Amino acid sequence: MNAPAKVGIGTPLSRVDGTEKVTGTAKYAAEYNVPDLLYGVAVSSRIAKGRITALDEEAARAVPGVVDIVSHRNRPKQAWLDRSWKDELSIPGEPFKAFHDEQILFAGQPIAVVIAETFEAARFAASLVEVSYTEEAHNIDFEASLAEKFTPSHLKRRNNYHPPKNRGNADAAFKAANLTVEGEYHLATEHHNPMEMHASTVEWHGDGSITVFDKIQGPQGDQAYLASAFGLGKKNVRVVNSYVGGAFGSGLRPQWQVQLAVMAAIHLERSVRVVMTRAQMFTHAHRPECSYSIKLGAEHNGKLSAMINSATTSTSRFESNMEDIVVWGMMNYDCPNASGEYFIAPRDTYTSADMRAPGAATGMTLFEIAVDEMAYKAKVDPLDLRLLNYSNVDAMNETPFTSKALREAYREGAERFGWEKRTPQPRSMKEGRELIGWGVATGMWDAQFSKTAARAVLTDDGRLEVASAASDIGTGTYTVMVQVAADTLGITPEHIRAKLGDSDLPTAPVEGGSWGAASTGAAVQLACQSVAKQLLKAAEKIEGKPLHGANSIDDLVFADGAIALKTDPSRIVTITDVMKAAGLDRIEVEETASPGISGMISMMRKSRNTHSAIFCEVRVDEELNQVRVTRVVNAVAAGRIINPKTARSQILGGVVMGIGMALHEETFGDRQLGRWMNHNYAEYHVPAHADVEDIEVIFVDEPDPEVTPLGVKGLGEIGIVGTAAAVANAIYHATGKRVRALPITIDKLLDAEPDVA
Repeated sequence: MNAPAKVGIGTPLSRVDGTEKVTGTAKYAAEYNVPDLLYGVAVSSRIAKGRITALDEEAARAVPGVVDIVSHRNRPKQAWLDRSWKDELSIPGEPFKAFHDEQILFAGQPIAVVIAETFEAARFAASLVEVSYTEEAHNIDFEASLAEKFTPSHLKRRNNYHPPKNRGNADAAFKAANLTVEGEYHLATEHHNPMEMHASTVEWHGDGSITVFDKIQGPQGDQAYLASAFGLGKKNVRVVNSYVGGAFGSGLRPQWQVQLAVMAAIHLERSVRVVMTRAQMFTHAHRPECSYSIKLGAEHNGKLSAMINSATTSTSRFESNMEDIVVWGMMNYDCPNASGEYFIAPRDTYTSADMRAPGAATGMTLFEIAVDEMAYKAKVDPLDLRLLNYSNVDAMNETPFTSKALREAYREGAERFGWEKRTPQPRSMKEGRELIGWGVATGMWDAQFSKTAARAVLTDDGRLEVASAASDIGTGTYTVMVQVAADTLGITPEHIRAKLGDSDLPTAPVEGGSWGAASTGAAVQLACQSVAKQLLKAAEKIEGKPLHGANSIDDLVFADGAIALKTDPSRIVTITDVMKAAGLDRIEVEETASPGISGMISMMRKSRNTHSAIFCEVRVDEELNQVRVTRVVNAVAAGRIINPKTARSQILGGVVMGIGMALHEETFGDRQLGRWMNHNYAEYHVPAHADVEDIEVIFVDEPDPEVTPLGVKGLGEIGIVGTAAAVANAIYHATGKRVRALPITIDKLLDAEPDVA
C-alpha cells in the first residue's frame, strides 16, 4: 500500500454546505414545514414614546382565517424580573420585553401580533388594528442626545468593552507638540441588513415542549433565554438554526420576533411562525452612531507624542450598550502620552448593538483618518508615518503580542499595490476628468478563543460525523469542522458530515467575535484526536500488529482513510480494518476545548490580535464628485489559515461592508416622528455589484502556536476594520478635501473646501 495522501488544514476546500445552499435544500428559520402551522404578523407602534390607551381589534378579528390577537392585554404568563430576560450576551439595563405592559419605548415597537391560518390573512388583519396612544416627548436625534451623555458606572470588563488605560500626560504633551491635529469625527447610524430577515418558527408539541427554528447566532443561548423568560425549563425548549442567512451581529441576542412567536404558541397551544418585514428589520439592532474627538500631537518628523481620545456612542434609554471605541489607536501606536474617555448617549430607539467588528470598525476607522491627517501635516508618506510609530507591543496594556506581523502586511500590501508609484501631493494624480487617490489604513481586531465542546462519531464503514452546537452564520463553520476533522483523522471530506446549529448538540458559545473557527475547530480536533487514540489501541488487534511501536498518535500519519507509521510508511492499515479487527461498529467521544488555567494566564500576559494593512485606490469625478473605489489590496495577518478559499471570501465580504461604511450606509431619523425613515433596500444604500471592482486579499505568513490550539486567529471581523478609513484617505489624496463624517456622500464632497490649490 502506498503512503497515504491527505486533504486538511490549508487546503482551499469548497464549502461543504454549498450544494444545499445553491439547490435550495438548506432550510432557514422560516422554511421548516411544521404541521398545523399558524402565521403571525406584528402590529408596530407608530409613536416613539408614550403609552397605549386603547386597542380596537374588532375589524381585524372579523377577517376570515384570523385565530386570535395577542397583546399586553392577554399575553401568556412570562417572567417579571429583568434577570429572567438576560440573554447570553446581555448588557446592563432592562432587557426589552414585548407585550410586557402598555409602555412604548421606540417607534416600530411590536405591540400586538395577529395570528391567522394564512400569512396573507394575518398581514391584512394586522393593518386593521386601530391603536390609540398617549404620546410623550421623544428624542431620536444624536446631536441632541449628546446633552445627556454620561459615563456608565459599570466601567468594568464586559463582552465588548474594556476601559482605556491612560499613560503619561497627554494634555501637556499635546500643548507642547510641534505638530497637532484636532478634529471631530463622525459615523452615522448603520442597520444590519442580512438577506435573511429575522424569523422564528415555533413547533408546539403535545406535551407542552417546543422546538424553535430561529434566526439566531447561538442556539443554546437562545434556548436558555426562552426557557427562563417564559418559565418553560430548558428540557422543554430545543432551538435549531442549521442555516443562517447572514447576521453580522444582529442575531447575537434574541430579537423580538421570537418572543412573539413563543408567546403565540403558548397562548394557542399551536405551532406559530413570525417573520419580520424588511421595514421591521430597522426596529431592532443597529451599529451605534458615534462622535469621536481626536487630538494628536507629534514631533516635526511625525513621531507621535500625544493622543487624546474622547468618544460618544448612542444607546437606548432602557439598556446601556458599550463598545471599545477609543482603545485601538492607544494599543496600536507607540506614543508615550495617551488618554481616552468614553460616553454613551441615550435616545428613544431600540438598543444599539454589535455589528461586524463592533467598536473597532468605528474607533479604528475614525482614528486612522486622523493618523492620515497627521501624515500630511508632517509631510511624511502615510505608510512611513505608520511605520515610524509602529509598536512591537500592545502599547496601552504594555503586554507583548502572541504575534504581530503588521510590518510584513504593510510591506507585502504596498508591494502588491504599487504604493511606491504614488505621488504625495493631493490632486496630483489624474486621468481624464477623474482625480485619482491612493490611501492606506491599518486594521486591528481581537483574536479570541471560547470554551467549546464537540462530538466525533466514527463508524466501521469509515465515515465520520463531527457535531457541536456552534452556528454557521455564513462564515464557513461547516467547512472548518470537516477540514479540521479530515486533517486530524485523514478521512476524506466526502466521508465526513458536520452537524451544528442545534441546542441538543455539545455545548458551544454564540457565534461572533471571530472566535468560531478557532474555538469549534479546536474542539473538533480534540474529539478526533481522542478517536485516533482509540484507533491506535484497537490496531493492536490486527494480525501482525503493523502499528506496533507507536507510543502515541504523534508517531502516526492519518491520511486517505488509513493509518501509517511515520518512521515506516509501508506499515499501514485502513481505519475500517482496524475497527473490524477490534470488533468495533462505532467509536464515539466528546471533548471540550478550553483555554484552561495556563491559557487564561497567557491571555492576561499577552495580547492576541489580528492586524491588517489596507491600500485603496479611488477615482473621483471632478465635476460630479462621484467616487468609485477601483482597487483595494488588503494584507491580513491572522495566524494560521484553515481554508484560503473561504478565508478570502470572509475578507472580501468585510471589505465590501467597509466600502459601504465609507460611501453608502446611513440610517436617517425623522426628529418629529421619532422613527427611522429609509427602512428599505431602495433608500438604505449598500454597495451593489457596480460599486465593487478589484479586491485583492493577501494572507501574511504568521505562525502563532500560542494564540489558540490551532494557531487560528479568526477572520470574520478584520476585513472591515480600517477599510472605510483607507477609502476616506484615498478620497483626500484625490481631491484635497478632508471629510471627517462617514459616509462620504456627494453632498459632503461638494460642501468641503480643498486644503490645497
